[in-house]
Formats: sequence, structure tokens, C-alpha cells
Amino acid sequence: MASLIILSSLCVLCFLAFNLLISTATLVSHDGRAIKIDGKRKVLISGSIHYPRSTAEMWPDLIKKSKEGGLDAIETYVFWNAHEPVRREYDFTGNLDLVRFIKTVQDAGLYAVLRIGPYVCAEWNYGGLPVWLHNLPGIELRTTNSAFMNEMKNFTTLIVDMMKKEKLFASQGGPIILSQIENEYGNVMEKYGDAAKSYVDWCANMAESLDIGVPWIMCQQSDAPKPMINTCNGWYCDSFTPNDADSPKMWTENWTGWFKSWGGKDPLRMAEDLAYSVARFFQTGGTFQNYYMYHGGTNFGRTAGGPYITTTYDYDAPLNEYGGLNQPKYGHLKQLHDVLHSIEDTLTSGNISRLDFGNSVEGTIFATEKVSTCFFSNKNTTSDATIEYKDASYTIPAWSVSILPDCVNVAYNTAKVKTQTSKMVKRKNEAEDEPSSLKWSWKPENNHKSVHLGMGHMHKTYLIDQKSLNDSSDYLWYMTSVHIKKSDPIWSKDMTLRVNGSGHILHAYVNGKYIGSQWAKYGVTSYDFEKSIKLRHGKNLISLLSSTIGLANYGPKYDIIGTGLVGPIALVGRKGDEEIIKDLSKHKWSYNIGFLGLSSNNQMYGLDSHHFTTAKWLDQNLPINRMMTWYQADFKAPLGNDPVVLDMLGMGKGFAWVNGNNIGRYWPSYLADETGCSNEECDYRGSYENNKCVYNCGKPTQRWYHVPRSFLKDGKNNLVLFEELGGNPTEVSFQTVSVGTVSSKVNEGETLVLSCEGKSISEIKFANFGDTQSVVGSFNKGTCSSEDTLSVVEKACIGQESCKIEAKKDKFGTTDCEDNFMHTLAVEALC
Repeated sequence: MASLIILSSLCVLCFLAFNLLISTATLVSHDGRAIKIDGKRKVLISGSIHYPRSTAEMWPDLIKKSKEGGLDAIETYVFWNAHEPVRREYDFTGNLDLVRFIKTVQDAGLYAVLRIGPYVCAEWNYGGLPVWLHNLPGIELRTTNSAFMNEMKNFTTLIVDMMKKEKLFASQGGPIILSQIENEYGNVMEKYGDAAKSYVDWCANMAESLDIGVPWIMCQQSDAPKPMINTCNGWYCDSFTPNDADSPKMWTENWTGWFKSWGGKDPLRMAEDLAYSVARFFQTGGTFQNYYMYHGGTNFGRTAGGPYITTTYDYDAPLNEYGGLNQPKYGHLKQLHDVLHSIEDTLTSGNISRLDFGNSVEGTIFATEKVSTCFFSNKNTTSDATIEYKDASYTIPAWSVSILPDCVNVAYNTAKVKTQTSKMVKRKNEAEDEPSSLKWSWKPENNHKSVHLGMGHMHKTYLIDQKSLNDSSDYLWYMTSVHIKKSDPIWSKDMTLRVNGSGHILHAYVNGKYIGSQWAKYGVTSYDFEKSIKLRHGKNLISLLSSTIGLANYGPKYDIIGTGLVGPIALVGRKGDEEIIKDLSKHKWSYNIGFLGLSSNNQMYGLDSHHFTTAKWLDQNLPINRMMTWYQADFKAPLGNDPVVLDMLGMGKGFAWVNGNNIGRYWPSYLADETGCSNEECDYRGSYENNKCVYNCGKPTQRWYHVPRSFLKDGKNNLVLFEELGGNPTEVSFQTVSVGTVSSKVNEGETLVLSCEGKSISEIKFANFGDTQSVVGSFNKGTCSSEDTLSVVEKACIGQESCKIEAKKDKFGTTDCEDNFMHTLAVEALC
């Protein structure tokens, strides 16, 4: 009897547990209109935040601001090479704590989209694939190859099991509503031949077999097999149609700007155009849209790909690199999101009809039994349009979309920005007088074995690819010796060393003497180096240092692009017009990986490293413009909570560490091209591409480098620099980033809102109610205005972190404007 009671109790407990699981689980499904959450079609607006490009301490604030900006979900890639840098050795600590990141999303009440890939592209080193894959016997990446597929399945299964263990899939009550397998394979699959299609099918079957209980997506995959959902990536996806009528129209990457490359200019995608692309997408039947990026962040350490991708990954995203609001983009999109969410039912369930007003002006009506919602779009790039609809007249500016939730009143127009513009400023470190207060010491890197002796750890009779060393360092020394006799045919007074490389920087030494350096540019996979040399009779030592700047991350079979000194390497002698070439490519070569100070056994940058504390740092005769040199200084953390940046003006190229944390590659000596910048205000009208609306011509590609507050501590902090090219550390300083000025302009009857984001408004630089003319970067008074505007605004705003002012005549008094004139209120304030 007791056994029956116990058994009955266990059955009751099992039943309750089962019902609890059912009640907390979220059913995610879809039809041809939308993703469904528990059977209800949803408008879902998502934004990409990559957990390794920020810190765990930054995540809550980034996600909070994302939610406040109107997002429903956070999307992230999973970075295989960061988690498995050595085969079967895993790292999920610090800013690689994927579980913590997803739980932070969950705690904020947002959904998550997990793009496992595990190829990610993402301007990330080697596209996120571990370089050790390249060195497995018989492997071919991203195709029907058993060695690769076994490794890919192993890692994908690892991630899925990790998420399942923590109950993070929506089917378990977690936030993950979608997952992705592979990434943009359709863009390159032609180059993989017949094996490509079977690989895509295998990816789909493998993913489905993992039984995660939520839909899988494949972006840019027009032949995605069921039940995979094909999605779009790009600047515009309004014309995209999924390959399956039962799949919703989804946009996994709406590029909010663009990434930067060394030597490149700063990109700018105007808020008006980005909003236009979103509104057009929803007008044409889209119901899921993700911003790539919503917060771009920073490529810490050696994570930047490319090659030649910068350390900053700001991407001109709505949240800037440091986590602040990029206004007006953030606010303008937030207002759009609010409108789109308010019309969710009509967008996802209403009957759709379309109107053609002619001259690229279109209308779309979503109608349910209760309400109709209208979108009016004007694709003209210069001409505004006036249309008539149901006895009412509407003016649609060029390259804009108007949304009318009730088909009567315009709630939002993409070209009319009614949120503030913020200008960020850099401020000096108030904790100490930098840069003069930084007391530098230095130490030369010991390259004697490589430069003067040619003594290496490995020996080959051929030139090796740097990837063959599993990408353990940016740097690889190639060393060989050449015996020259007087009778040697190549001997001449006019001799050169010729090197073909793709490494991506070369520093060359002959007989211990530096003879020159060379590097390619972004988008160029190789370079030719040739310098005059003086050889002696007998033994001559040639030492070549190859330096990578992130491995290729995109393109068909990008993994087999040669990296390093691919050759040929030759001595060139001349007799008259005749060249006599001595090919050294198959000589005996010796190799050294990196530098002693960068090695794991001899770290010069870690505070806990024995070699850092015992190093003979020199305090006298500080050298400048000296190659291969270590510098270090102690400093006080800047006061307050504003984001911290390291101003590297004056330095050449290298790495920087703050308290042992690698903040990335620096290269401020690499200037952006001097031509091609937008000297006037950018015109948002017309299709965007990454060379439209660029700035920063002729200036350092990247001068400031993000130092997260979590890298700093109270009291003494330490900065270490490894300088590769030669620079002047006495110009280096720490600064903070904050809002400098805020400005906004609204029409009569609307409310102007200003915020200094944690600081007080200290001064009103401009205020006008009446006629305000906007010029690049500022306002001017027009023909009429209220004399009381400044005093009214000062009273409402001075000393406040934020203020709201209604643009009404009874608030500002009389103006000398004509009757029926549409007044505007414009304000610029100092924070």
C-alpha cells in the first residue's frame, strides 16, 4: 500500500512538472506572414550586439538601451575561434560567456536570435573559423568534406547542448526564438561546385537533428531546404522574396552603416535613409527586421579580420562603440519602432492592397475588419510628391515613407527627423595632467637571434604559410643565408631584394641592417617589395618579418588565400639591361614565431607576469620613432563614469594593453585617403553604399581606442605599448567621451526634447521660435521670431539633464511672422 502511495505521489509530481514545463515553454512557429509566438503573429525588431566586442559589465546597459530603443530581440553570432582557439580546448569566460550574455538578454525581457553559423564573416578574424581547421589533414572548409563537417557538427552540437542545459531555447522557456546555421553561403556557393548543394542540405539536416524546438534560418540562401527559412542581408531588402511561400519575409542584416579599414574613411548612413529602408521593408510585407549592427563595439586583441579591419567596429550603429546613443539615428528609429508595434495586427493579419500613384510613388493598405493602415512611399531621389487619397492631400518628401496607422493621420515620415542630434566630444583626463604626467619607461625587443644570427625554432626548404602555425601570432620571421662569391653571376653593385608577399606587412633586414618595410592596402591580397641591398662576399643573412593584420574573413575559399611571404623571394643582379635572378624560395629557411615579449612564456604586458615585473625597464633616454620597442607608464583612471579612450596620436603601429587587457591593434600613423569625403551635408536621398557620405579624409584612420571601464581600477593603472613601426609615446593620453552639444528642431504643436545623457544642460547656444534656417551643423534665425524664446528655453532647461518644451505660441508669445506661418522651435544646448 505504501508503495502505491509513493508511486501515486511520483506520478502527480511528474504531471505537475510536465504542466509547469508546458506553461513556461514558448511555442515559436511561422507562416508566410510572420514569426508566431504562442500562435500570435508578431512584428519583431531586432538588433545585433556581439558579446565579444564589448564586456560583460557593459551588456546590461547595452541591452537596456536596446529595449528602450524599441527592440524586441538581440541577435548575435557565435564565434567559434574565440571559444575553441585550440582543438577541444574551450573558453567561455569573461566577454566570451555566451550563457551569461543570453541570460542578460532574458533578464531584460527580450528575445534572442542565436546565429551559430559557425562561419560568421562579421569582419572577424578568419570569419570566426579556428585556424587549426586549416591544418587538419584532408580538410576543405565549408563544403562536403567529412573532416570539416565533423568539426562543424561537434561545435554546433556543443553550443546547442550548452543552451539546452541552461534551458535557453524558447521551447524550454528561454529567450532564444530563432537559430541560424551557416551564413551567407549562397553568395559564394557557386565556387564550391556540385558539392555545395549537398553541403547546404547536410547543414539543414544536421541542424534539424539537434531538436531545438525553434525555427532555423539560413541567410542569403535562395535554395534553403525546408524547414529552413531563407532571409535577406543588405542595405535594402524591400524587394526580397523568400524561396518558400510558407516562410515569412525576414531581414537578418540591415546594415546601419559600414565597417572601417586601415586607410579608409569614416562611414555615415543618414538616419533618414536607414528609417526609409525599414519602412519600405515593412510596407512590402516584412515582419522581422534586424539591425546589423545595433551596437558594433570593439575588436579587442587580435579579433579583427579583413585583412586590414580596424580595431573600432563602431559601424555608425544606433549605439556607438562606447555604448552611448548615436543621435539622431537612435531616437529617429525608436519613434519608427513605436509606430510599427502599434500596427502589428494590421501588418501581420490585414488584407493587402496596393496603389500606384505614378512616378515611383506607391501606396500599400493593410486592412482588417476594424482598421486600415496606409504606407505611402516616394522612391524619387529629388522630387517631393503630393498625392490625393480619400479626399485628403498628402505630401511625401523624396526618398521617404509616410505611415498612417488609421489611413488618415500621418504618424511618422522617415525623412522628418524630430529627435535630437548629439555631438560627442573628447575631454582630457581630469585625474591628472596628461600627457605630461605620464612617466614612460622603455625596453627594446630582443630580436638578436632573428636579425643578426638567423637562428630559428623551425627549418624548412620552402616558404611556409603563416596559417600553418595556427595563427598564434601576427608575426613570423623568415630567415635564410646566401653565400656569394666574386664569380657568382648575380654579383653586381646594383643589386636588389625582391619579395612577393601577402602577409600583410613586411620588414626586411640584410646582414642585420634594416632596409625597409612595405604593406598592401585593404582589398589588395598581395604586394611586391623591392629594395637596393649591399651584399658581401661570403655569407649574407636575410631576415624578413611578416606581420598579419587579421586574416581574410569573406569570399569563396577565402581560407586558402596565402598568408605571409608566399614568394617568390629573390636576389636580383643587373648587368646592363639584363636582370640576373637568384630565386631563394627553396633555400633552407629558418622560422621564429613572434617576439619574446609577446610569447606566453615571456609576457611583457601582463601585470602578473614575472617578466613584466623583472624586466629591466629603462627610465633614461626615452627613444622615439624606434621600431620594435616596448613602452610602459602608470596612470590614474579618468574621473566619473564616462567612457574612456586612449588617444594614440603620435604612435605608429602596434598593440596596447591596459592592466594586461589587450585593447587591440593601433595604427594611427595610417592616414585615410585625402579625397572623396562629403564636404557638405550628406544627402540621404538615393541608394546608400559604403562610399557615400564618408568623412575624416587625410586624418588618422583611427586615433582613439576604447578602454572599457571594467579594465580600470582605483589607484594605479598600467599602460603597455608594443611599437612596431616607431612612434612618440609622449603624445599619448587618456580621455573621456561624452555628449558635447545637443540640438533639435520641431514644428509648431510638437514637443522638443533634449537630453545630455547624464550631464546637465549648462548653456543654451541657440534658441528660436519662428522661422529657423538649418545649415550644416547649426541653426540661423530666419525672417521672423519670438523675442522671448531664449529666456523660456533657459528657464526650462538650464541645470536639467533633460527638458521638454511644447512648441506653442502661447508659450513663447507673439512673433512677427505672417498669419498662418508654420512656426518651428529650434534649440542648441551645451552639456
